[in-house]
Parts: sequence; C-alpha cells; structure tokens
Amino acid sequence: MSTLRIIATPIGNLEDITLRARRVLAEADFILCEDTRVTRKLLDNYQIKTPTISYHQHSGVLKIDKIIALLRSGKNLALVTDAGTPGISDPGGQLVSLVRTALGNEVQIESVPGVSALTAAVSIAGSGFDRFLFLGFLPHKKGRQTMLKEIVASRHSVVIYESKHRIIKLLAELAALGTESGTLDVMVARELTKLHESFYKGDPGTISSALKDDPHNLKGEFVVLIRK
Repeated sequence: MSTLRIIATPIGNLEDITLRARRVLAEADFILCEDTRVTRKLLDNYQIKTPTISYHQHSGVLKIDKIIALLRSGKNLALVTDAGTPGISDPGGQLVSLVRTALGNEVQIESVPGVSALTAAVSIAGSGFDRFLFLGFLPHKKGRQTMLKEIVASRHSVVIYESKHRIIKLLAELAALGTESGTLDVMVARELTKLHESFYKGDPGTISSALKDDPHNLKGEFVVLIRK
C-alpha cells in the first residue's frame, strides 16, 4: 500500500524540523511542494536528495491525476507547504480530500506533525486561548465585513492570519468595530521563529502605530490574536 505523508516543515528557523520529518522526506519517492525552490533550500540544508513535484492552489487536473497515478502505482509521497503544516490555510487539505475520494483504502494518509504558525502564536499569547476560533485568512472583499463583525461578537478568542499587504487595513477595521463594542484586546505575532520575530500587544490603534513607526515591521507574515 502506498502512503501519502503530510509533513510539517519550519516556518522560519530551519532547526525547527523533527527527526521523523527529516527521515520521511529522505525516504519518500517524491516530495510534493507548494514552491519547489523554497523546499529545495530546506532539503539542501539537510542534504536530502529526494526529487520534488510542485503542487499548489493553481495546480490543475493533470497534476492531480499525476499524483493519484503515482500513489496508485505504489509510490510513497510526502506533502509539504512552504512553511508550517499543510492543510492549515493551505491547498494541502484539498489534495488530501481528492486522494481519499480517488483511492479510498488503497492509500494510507499519515500526519508527520510539527511546527505551525497558529500553535506557535497561541503558545506565547498567554491566557484566554484554551478555546478559540481560527479563521485563517479573511476574504479580501466579499464577506470580509461579515466575518469581522463575527470576530468582534464571538464569545471565544479568535486567531487569524494576515499578510503584510493588509495588516494595517485589518487593524483599522478592528479599531472601527471595537469602537462600537468596546476596545479590543489584540496581539500580533510577526516573523515567528525568525531573526526579527516580534510580538505586539494592545488595542488595534496602538499596534498599528507601532508597526508603522518602522517600515521593516511591515515585512513578513502575521498572526493576529483577539482575546475575549
């Protein structure tokens, strides 16, 4: 029986990879990558020579059929994303579903767990996150305001992802909604595990000002936590 292993990889610091993940990547017949160039840096660091195949949100039917054919022929595949755990705000979840539908019991799907920006941020946020709602990336336009209102109204703490292109806009939106319902308790984690890792805490306006004070603060990926 072939195996598809879902492997967590570092979100910044290359040392954040498990011994099991390194072994499985080396033993796989092929590694499915969101961006082969990004993954190659990790593989080269650990001298892993396994060939790679690109798989990302724009991969079409032909690529999916190729992956399913490899599994059907008995090949063992490893799926990674550019950073973190596949399937968490990532197209890996769709591939897992397609493989299960196409192959059923012909393939074994295993998790090789490890780092995730979600759990990394929650681990340093402090109390208030024993229960939380994770919404990934918010829509850019349609449905965005509805989800923001749900965040403010939620009884539970909320965690979302945001890009450098929209973090200031998001904080402004949260500030405006918070004015109607009381000041929001917000935290923003930036560049987790990397050299310039930063953590900001306060109301949305205060955090926005801190980010805008230094243009370098607007680089990287952001995890936004709203504590209730």
